[in-house]
Amino acid sequence: MPAVPFSYRDLYNGLDVIVPLLNGSQRCYVNLDNAASTPPLKAVESAVARFMTYYSSVHRGTGFKSQLATHLYEEARLKVIRFLGGSVGVHTCIFGKNTTEMVNRLALRFPFTEQKNVVLVSMMEHHSNDLPWRGVAQVLHCNVLPDGRLDEAHFDALLEQYRGRLALVAISGASNVTGYINPIHRLAEKAHAAGAQIMVDCAQLAPHRRVNMGDPADPAHLDYVVISAHKMYAPYGTGALVGLRDIFERGMPDHRGGGQVEFVTENEVAWTGAPERDEAGSPNTAGAVALAAAISQLEVIGMDAVAAHEAELTEYALRKLPQVPGLHLFGSSDPAWCMNRVGVIPMQLEGIDHFLVGAILGYEFGIGVRNGCFCAHPYLLRLLGVTEAESLRVRSDILSGNRANMPGLVRASFGLYNTTEDVDALVDALNHIARKEFTGKYHQNNATGEYLPEGWNPHFKRYFRWLD
Repeated sequence: MPAVPFSYRDLYNGLDVIVPLLNGSQRCYVNLDNAASTPPLKAVESAVARFMTYYSSVHRGTGFKSQLATHLYEEARLKVIRFLGGSVGVHTCIFGKNTTEMVNRLALRFPFTEQKNVVLVSMMEHHSNDLPWRGVAQVLHCNVLPDGRLDEAHFDALLEQYRGRLALVAISGASNVTGYINPIHRLAEKAHAAGAQIMVDCAQLAPHRRVNMGDPADPAHLDYVVISAHKMYAPYGTGALVGLRDIFERGMPDHRGGGQVEFVTENEVAWTGAPERDEAGSPNTAGAVALAAAISQLEVIGMDAVAAHEAELTEYALRKLPQVPGLHLFGSSDPAWCMNRVGVIPMQLEGIDHFLVGAILGYEFGIGVRNGCFCAHPYLLRLLGVTEAESLRVRSDILSGNRANMPGLVRASFGLYNTTEDVDALVDALNHIARKEFTGKYHQNNATGEYLPEGWNPHFKRYFRWLD
């Protein structure tokens, strides 16, 4: 018999889960919400299960399990550095719980001075790479073009205007809204020429494309990179910050406690070096093992193969989605441009609220997407052309507890395991919704904006329950 062709889906559990629909039938779930979080690879689940046999406290334990756990934790650190193209010894890897925490960690640890205290971000940033900087520095926002791409001319102008005061450029590697991939190494070269460093939020980029921090002697190198394991098929609560070791060898840690000191008296503290200085308390060792296992699997596949698969899938989607009447795509809709973006596609169905489209896809078609502003409010408002007056009106409504009219889009986002059949299912469902061929009677919850159908009672305990 001929060999069965290998499918990336074979690398995952849970992809054949049957979920209930509003009409009482069941369907295999289609997950198109990977930009938010991804399912675990089998290799990750297996690695964590094997590690649990040896789970113990790390660092300073004398028992074999503790020594092994410490070895695996530190090996995971080195694996992250190498995966991101860093240099062991030059760079360090600090573990935390997600990208948001790691950006906050860098914001609180970055060596700003009275003379250099300006951070340049873009209008396309996730709130996680905007709000942390507002509390520690003056923040500039680089414009985006009407199609959502970075306005590099404005970027250049701000670099020149704030030359000498600019300490850091903080930019996303790929947008979680439009999927655009920024020219991070070109931006890095410009930032360094202006006397600044650069931090790249690779939460959306690292699962889909090769990341190379580069040699610090190269003007195009990246000074800091942050990632989240839960977007890389390892949802066990870990994020990582990789940066130049010497920055974290000095200064005060932002979290303080055990495991980060050399010696403590009543009046003095001698802090340890990097990276332990910035990892107070017992770390998430299992999460680090999970991230390292995910990286190992991605390396076996090859990031070029990952990129090629997802570009092919995105191209297919961009050719099929315009067939849906009244569907508007945001960002680039050019199928030939897919290697310059990751598989994130924002859309709007004419005349139907994004809250309602997302609800119908889930309740009646078993398709998981995300709708709203995707934690990038300024970017969405620009893409949607919301005026300042409209923005103020929406803000007033939300602060009064009414999100019913909140602007937003529907977002489909791909993972390595998604297929053209998943795209076909989405297109078919959207066609039904566009023709008003849905059966549920939906009511909007003004406090959340969400639509709930009458008669929905899934009995969640049938699907998962704790030990009684």
